[in-house]
Amino acid sequence: MGVKPRTDRPVAVIGGGVLGRRIACVFIAAGYHVHIRDISPVALRDAADFVDNHRAEFSLMPRIHKAREEDNGRKADGTKEEAAISQVDLESYTSAPYGNCKTFTELEPAISNAWLIIEAVPEILQLKIDVLGELDQYAPTDCYIGSNSSSMKSTLMLVKVSPKRQNKVFNIHFAMPPSIRIVELMTCGKTDPEAFPYLETVLGECGMLPVTARRESTGFIFNRIWAAVKREILQVLSEGVSDPSEIDLLWENMFRNGPLPCQLMDQVGLDTIAFIEDNYIRERGLRSAPTVDWLRKEYIEQNRLGKKSEKGGLYPPLAKSSSAQATPANPHSAAKDIYLLDSGLGGNAKDVSQVHSNGQMVRLNLATQKLTPIVVGLNMPDGIDVSLETQRVFWTSMGRNPAACDGSVWSADLDGADITCVVPVGGVHTPKQLAVIESQKHIYFCDREGISVHRCDYDGSNHVILVQRRVEPGTSLSDQMTLWCVGIAVDAERGLLYWTQKGPCKAGLGQIFCANLDIPEGETAENRTDIQRLWNNLPEPIDIELDSESRTLYWTDRGEHPFGCTLNRAYVGDEEMDFQKVILARHFNEPIGLKLDKASNIVYVADLGGSLYSVSLDDGVKTGVVRNDVCYTGLALV
Repeated sequence: MGVKPRTDRPVAVIGGGVLGRRIACVFIAAGYHVHIRDISPVALRDAADFVDNHRAEFSLMPRIHKAREEDNGRKADGTKEEAAISQVDLESYTSAPYGNCKTFTELEPAISNAWLIIEAVPEILQLKIDVLGELDQYAPTDCYIGSNSSSMKSTLMLVKVSPKRQNKVFNIHFAMPPSIRIVELMTCGKTDPEAFPYLETVLGECGMLPVTARRESTGFIFNRIWAAVKREILQVLSEGVSDPSEIDLLWENMFRNGPLPCQLMDQVGLDTIAFIEDNYIRERGLRSAPTVDWLRKEYIEQNRLGKKSEKGGLYPPLAKSSSAQATPANPHSAAKDIYLLDSGLGGNAKDVSQVHSNGQMVRLNLATQKLTPIVVGLNMPDGIDVSLETQRVFWTSMGRNPAACDGSVWSADLDGADITCVVPVGGVHTPKQLAVIESQKHIYFCDREGISVHRCDYDGSNHVILVQRRVEPGTSLSDQMTLWCVGIAVDAERGLLYWTQKGPCKAGLGQIFCANLDIPEGETAENRTDIQRLWNNLPEPIDIELDSESRTLYWTDRGEHPFGCTLNRAYVGDEEMDFQKVILARHFNEPIGLKLDKASNIVYVADLGGSLYSVSLDDGVKTGVVRNDVCYTGLALV
C-alpha cells in the first residue's frame, strides 16, 4: 500500500504568501490537514480563499505511488522494521476528499501538534534563524522542520535550534505547484537520512516530483544549473552574439520539445562533450578539475561514452529485454512524457464529416502538464507504442470504413517528423492495439474486422498473420463480433502471445486468449492447435498490458457497468494460474488504452470520455490527470 494521508496531526506552513498557500494546497488536495500561520490576517484570508478555489486543480496532479515492503516495512527475515518517523502509523484516511485548512496568527497553537512544519517566510537569513528558533521551542519533539529557502543552506539557520532537534531540520524547496511539480530536498548536514525516503513518498503521493540532493550545497540542484545558464545567457547578450527572442526560441525547441540536457550529452557523446569544453577552458582560463577532468575519470576512461557505448553514459544503457525500458537514474525519470492518441470522434470535431481527418497524436509532459500536438490530421488512430532504441513511435489507423480493408500502420520520430507508412492501406482491415518488442525489432497488432493477429518488422517487412479466426458460412454479425481481435500483449522472454476478442457491444461475450509466439510446425494461423482461452463471458475487454516479471495481465473493459468500464488484472503464471480476475479500478467512461509505469507503481488509463487517469497498483485509487473534449484511445510512455 502507499502512504495514507495522516489526519491525526497536521502539516503546518509558516507564511501564507504566494508560495506558502500553494504548499498548503498541495497537502490539502491530497487529504492532509494543514495549519497556515501568518502574522497578517489579510494574508491568511487570501491563503484560505486560494485553497478553496484551487484544491480541486491541485488534486489532479498525477500521483507517484512507490512500491513498499509488505506490512509497512517487513524485513527479509520477517521481522518488523521501525517506522522512519516515530508515532507515524498512517492508518486513517480522512472521510472527506480534501484535508481541512485552518489559519492562525499565533505560532504556538499552529504547530503544537504538527508532524511536519515548512517555513515559507521571506528570504532573509536572520528572520529564518529567528523563526526556526521559535519552531524548535514550540514544536513536538518528533516533528520535522523544513525550510523552503532556495538559496540558503539550512545549516546556516541552526543558530537557535537545539542540538537534539538538528537531525530533524532540512531544506525543502517547492517551485510553483501545480504548474511546476518539482520539489527538492536537502540535508542540513545533520538530518536523519531515513527521513528523506519517507518524505519523498509522501510528496510523490501528493502529486509532486521530489528529488533529494546527495549532499548539502549552496543552492539546490536546479538553482545551481539555472545560475550557470543565466550567467552564460547574460554573457551571450553582452557580447552581442544573440538576442533574447532567439535564445528563447533555441531553448524551447532544444529542450522543451527535444532531448533533456543529460540525455542530449549522452546523445552527442561524452568524449565529444569533453573536447568542446576543453576549448572554453583554454579560452576563458576556467578550472578543468570539476568538469572535464571529472568526466574523463568517471566516464570516458571507463568507456562510458553515451548512447554509442554499450556501457551507456550519464544514463545506463537501454535494457535489451522484452520490456525495452531504459533503466532510469532515479524512479521519477521512468516516464517523463505520455503519448496519447485522440481518435478524432470527440466534441472537438464540430462537423461529423471531419472525424476521419480529425485524429491526432499529442504528447503530455508530466512535469509541466503541457499537451503538445505531435502529428495531426490522422484517420482514426487507435493503438500506439514506442521504440526507445530507435526513438520512434508506431501507431495504427483504423481507416474510414470498418467493412473495408483500408486500415494502416505508421511510424515517426518522437517529435512527429519523418512520418513513414509501415503497413499501407490494404494490408490490414481495422488495426487496433499495437505492441513494440525491442528484443525482436518487431511490432505486433490486432486486426478487429480482419479477426486476426499480425507481426512485422519495424519497416513493415516480414509481415505475417499469427492468428486467423474463421467465420463459418451463415454466421450472424453478432457471432462474428465475438471473433474480433482487439488488444495485444507479448511475453517475448517466454514466447507467449495474449490477445482479447471483445464481442458485441455490451453483450458480455468478451474473451482473452493465449498462444505461443510461433505457429506450431505443420500448422497455420487458421488451424493452429496451441490456442488457450483464459477467460470468456467478459463484458467487453479491449487493450491489454503484461507485467512479464510478475506474470500479471492488465486489461481495460469498456462494457456495461458495474463489471464493465473497468481496469482489471489477473495472474497468468503457468500451472499456478487460478484464473481469478480482479477489478482494480472502475467507473471509467469506456476505457481503451493502458500502460504500466512500474517505477511509479501505477498504470495509466485513457478513455473515450477524453480522460487520462493514473491508477495505483497498490489500492486501485485513480487520479485524474487530463480531461478534454476528445476521445482518447491508445497511449504510450517515454
